[in-house]
Amino acid sequence: MTMLRRFLSKLILAVILAAFPTVAGRAAEPAAATRSGAPADRVLVVRIYYADRTQLAALSARLDVWAVHPAAGYLDAGVTPAQYFSLLTNGYRVEIDPAATTALSRPHVLLPGQTSGIPGYPCYRTVEETFAAAQNIATTHPTLAHWIDVGDSWAKVASGGLAGYDMLVLKLTNQNRPGPKPKLFVMSSMHAREYTPAELNLRYAEYLINNYGVDPDVTWLLDYNEIHLLLQANPDGRKHAEAGAWWRKNTNSSYCASDPNSYGADLNRNYPFQWGGSGSSGSECDETYRGPSAASEPETQAVIDYVKSQYPDLRPDDLTTPAPITTSGVFLDLHSYSELVLWPWGFTNSAAPNGTALQTLGRKFAYFNNYTPDQSIGLYPTDGTSDDFAYGTLGVPAYTFELGTDFFQACATFENTIVPDNLPALVYAAKAAQRPYQSPAGPDVLNVTAAPTTAITGTLVTLNASATDTRYKAGSGEPTQNIAAARYTIDAPSWVTGVISYPLSAADGAFNSSIELLTAQLNTTSLTSGRHCVFIEAQDASGNWGVPTAAFIWVNAAPYEILLPLLRTG
Repeated sequence: MTMLRRFLSKLILAVILAAFPTVAGRAAEPAAATRSGAPADRVLVVRIYYADRTQLAALSARLDVWAVHPAAGYLDAGVTPAQYFSLLTNGYRVEIDPAATTALSRPHVLLPGQTSGIPGYPCYRTVEETFAAAQNIATTHPTLAHWIDVGDSWAKVASGGLAGYDMLVLKLTNQNRPGPKPKLFVMSSMHAREYTPAELNLRYAEYLINNYGVDPDVTWLLDYNEIHLLLQANPDGRKHAEAGAWWRKNTNSSYCASDPNSYGADLNRNYPFQWGGSGSSGSECDETYRGPSAASEPETQAVIDYVKSQYPDLRPDDLTTPAPITTSGVFLDLHSYSELVLWPWGFTNSAAPNGTALQTLGRKFAYFNNYTPDQSIGLYPTDGTSDDFAYGTLGVPAYTFELGTDFFQACATFENTIVPDNLPALVYAAKAAQRPYQSPAGPDVLNVTAAPTTAITGTLVTLNASATDTRYKAGSGEPTQNIAAARYTIDAPSWVTGVISYPLSAADGAFNSSIELLTAQLNTTSLTSGRHCVFIEAQDASGNWGVPTAAFIWVNAAPYEILLPLLRTG
């Protein structure tokens, strides 16, 4: 059977290569390939079966692994013909996916009527379009947005290279409200061919800006948080991928100079924390090449410098000391694909010192996007990654989202599934940024209403809401408790110094369930005229307070209060 399987695999390969002699290369720069006369290397989409975690680790350290299916014992990968035959020679069962392999040969061309976006994928903005949209946000909303240059790409730094790009962060916050404020940092598309992350990150920015002053939760998030978005974490590489190249790394052409299709460093193996282990490759032409030294790439250094400037170092760089439970801030790195929520560590099976709290927030994120939550090494071993760096070096809780089911994800899936599933997770990340190691264990407050929404000074406003301690990924094993209490504050969240909190009651008279209806009477006597924001939080039986959910109310002066100044002047 083994001989027959190898014969059939070689036959399929021969047919594919004969029919599609120009299957898209992993990353050949079109101009460079033309100058050198070297044909684009061919990528075969394959399924590789592995016997155990040791084999999986060995494969993932060198190959371009796209997804892992542990229950079935195989992984999806893109390999060259030479890698394919090497795998067969070493006894691996390898199956070629002819349809997926053929799909890689299709050029990216503009659709009929398409005038913007990546050719064939109009929902994804190019690097230039992404930067223009972010600049427009900063220009049109100067009190809410700031477009910050934090460094340079490799091509911009390299002497005699291409023009390259600035590394740019879109910072969102109400600059008229002073800090300090908790910070959410979200970076995206570090691996160039991953179309969805950068566009999701930009959609998040647009959602926040467009709903400020309209949606009470969005409004308080920008009033009391800073949200930092690095939209294009590998702009040089992304420019290659926009033409359809299967490009993962940056474009540092001093590595793997012999192969115009495989140069560059894997930026997500180049971070300094636990750099250089078995979860990456030291071979320059491999897709997981870690670079010659930790943080050797300018893109990596730009992220490190900026993140260190935003978060205090609250943890020694060991493997056992937890960050303080009072740590604020969240770090997210958006990738594709596999539908996963991952947290440190990626290089060891041991849990991180804050492992339980990291797991709880990860399972909360997975409630929203319905992805599989797991410690990073559950996928396969990695080292020198951004999330291990952020948590390991600074103590800030750090996560990777693996979005969707493809690198060049169809626009219909992106618009109808990825965006609506992941925007709520990103909103929750900002909500949790004040107490990320505490509040995700607490209940969520939903369906907040105020009646009437506009009240005369001195009258009562009825607040109603629901609280639930059950919103974690189904079947993840996260414990739930009964609701034990609820409170509201006016015009500032509960953690702001000097804010007074008021209780809400269980609508049925007793807190005795993991889901409760809440109610309270808010007295408007002391409130000034105008709009007010009411923050509601719930506590579970273990003492965990969840994140706030807000509602707007408007208060108008009583008629006599309006007339009295007129009577005095008359």
